[in-house]
Amino acid sequence: MAGNDKLPEGFKEGLEDVIAGESKICKVDGQNGRLYYRGYKIQDIAANCTFEEVAYLLFYQKLPTGKELDQFTKRLSGMREIPQYLIGILKSLPKGTTPMDALRTGVSALSGGDPSVKDKKDYATIAESLTAKFPTIVAYYYRISNGLDIVHPDQSLSHAANFLYMVNGKKPGKEGASAMNMDLVLHAEHEFNASTFGTRITASTLSDMYSDMTTGIGILKGPLHGGAAQEVITQFNEIGSVENVEPYIKNKLATHGKVMGIGHRVYKVYDPRAIILKKEAKSFSEASGDMKLFDMANKIEEIMAREKKLYPNVDFFSPIVYNAGGLPAELYSPIFAISRVTGWAAHAMEQYGDNRLIRPLSYYTGQVDLKFVPIEKRQ
Repeated sequence: MAGNDKLPEGFKEGLEDVIAGESKICKVDGQNGRLYYRGYKIQDIAANCTFEEVAYLLFYQKLPTGKELDQFTKRLSGMREIPQYLIGILKSLPKGTTPMDALRTGVSALSGGDPSVKDKKDYATIAESLTAKFPTIVAYYYRISNGLDIVHPDQSLSHAANFLYMVNGKKPGKEGASAMNMDLVLHAEHEFNASTFGTRITASTLSDMYSDMTTGIGILKGPLHGGAAQEVITQFNEIGSVENVEPYIKNKLATHGKVMGIGHRVYKVYDPRAIILKKEAKSFSEASGDMKLFDMANKIEEIMAREKKLYPNVDFFSPIVYNAGGLPAELYSPIFAISRVTGWAAHAMEQYGDNRLIRPLSYYTGQVDLKFVPIEKRQ
C-alpha cells in the first residue's frame, strides 16, 4: 500500500454494485429477478416482439407502430450485404482466425467505407447498418473459413431466420427461426455489463460508432463475458449423458470447480431471461428430435438448486438452442454480439446525447518517494 493499508471508503473490487452513470435504456433488478427494456418487462417483450422490434425500441426509445416497424425492417434487410472489399479482407485473414476476431476486424474495416462516420451526427443510421451487417460478417467468414461458398442475405427472411440461412445454406423451419429470434431478443441489452460499459467509455471520448462497437466486440470476446455459452456446451460434452450429470456435478462441487451457466453476478435469483429461454429450448429440442442436452441441463439445474440454491443464467440454455439450430460452438460468442450490438449502439447514442468523458480514479498501492538512481549507477 502507498503508506496506508486501509482501502478508501466506497472502494469495490471490480466496481461491484458501484453506480457508474445514468441510463433510460435498461433496468436490471437482480434481487427480484426482473429485467426491463426501456420500461417494458422482458416477459412482455419476449412474448410479443421480434428482434427487429426490440432494436427499434432500443434505438428510438419507443415501440414502433406497424408502419414504422415495416419500414425499419425493410431498411435493415436492405443493408445486410457487406462491401466487396470487406469480403476480400475476410478471405485474406490468416488460417485460425476466430469468427469473433473476424467480426472485430470486419467492423473496424467498415468504417473506412462510410463517409457519414466523419460528421458524427447520423448515429441511428450507422446503428441500423451495423445491426444489419453483423450477421453477414459472421456468416460469410464462417463459410469462407470452412471452404464453403458464401450464402447471400435473403431480404424476405427475418433477421434471425436470415442468419441461420446464411450459416447453414438452407432456410430454417418455424421452430428454428422462433428460437433464434427469442435468443437474440433476450441478449439484446443488459445495462452496464462489461462490454456495454466499455462501449460507453469509448463513446465518451467522442470517437465514432465503429470504434464503439469494436470496443464492445473486444470485451465480449473474453471467456468471463461473451464466452460463457461456449463454456457451457464444452461442459455438456464433458458430461456426455444424463446418467453422468450427478457424479460430474458433485465432483465439481467437492473440488470447488465452477459449474458453467449457473449463477449470475447481478441476479441473486433465477435469471428471468433463462426462464423464458428454457421454454424455447425445450420446444426447439422437441421439434428437432434430440432432447439430450435439454435433459442434461434440467438435471444440472435440479442439483445446483438443491445443493447450492443457485440457478441458471441465460447462457445456460443458449447452447441448446444453437445446437438444435445446427450452429457450431465457434459461433456462440459472435451470435451474442449479433444481438448485443443493438444495446451497445443504444448506449453509445445515449452517451453522445449527454456526454461527459468517463475517467475514473484508481487506488494506488505501489511505492512512493523512491530515490532516483542515474543509469550508470544502477545494478
